[in-house]
Amino acid sequence: MNIEFIESKIDEIIKELEKEVMSVLMDESLDKGQTNLHMKPLSSTKQILTNALDSIKMVEKLAKEDLEK
Repeated sequence: MNIEFIESKIDEIIKELEKEVMSVLMDESLDKGQTNLHMKPLSSTKQILTNALDSIKMVEKLAKEDLEK
């Protein structure tokens, strides 16, 4: 499994999410409640991607350890 490739693609997605976050934060037409409603899915998506990457890395590490035994 090419962890570096997966990590680079997830990083690209996270950068796009961060652009969306900035556009929501800069949108002065939204009040605080609307801003929070727009931010929640973006922050949740980022956390899911980060957790997925951590899980993939852990599986890769465990697989390597098993092969060394």
